[in-house]
Amino acid sequence: MSGETPVEKMTYEEAFSALENVVTALEIEQHPLDQILALYERGQRLAQRCTELLDKAELQVRQITQDGLVPFDPTA
Repeated sequence: MSGETPVEKMTYEEAFSALENVVTALEIEQHPLDQILALYERGQRLAQRCTELLDKAELQVRQITQDGLVPFDPTA
């Protein structure tokens, strides 16, 4: 797994794509236990990165909304 982009430097799209790859590898490929654990650990870090980036984006949207823009209503 050397040569992979550090999770903390990934964009949301990069982290999500990498997370999908990890899930696929865990679902369909056979790996020794140490590799499974490393994949699982990386998957956890990737999921956390995605959550952090989504939370940051939500905060930005809330700040914009507080500045007078109308909140998005998907049911309208």
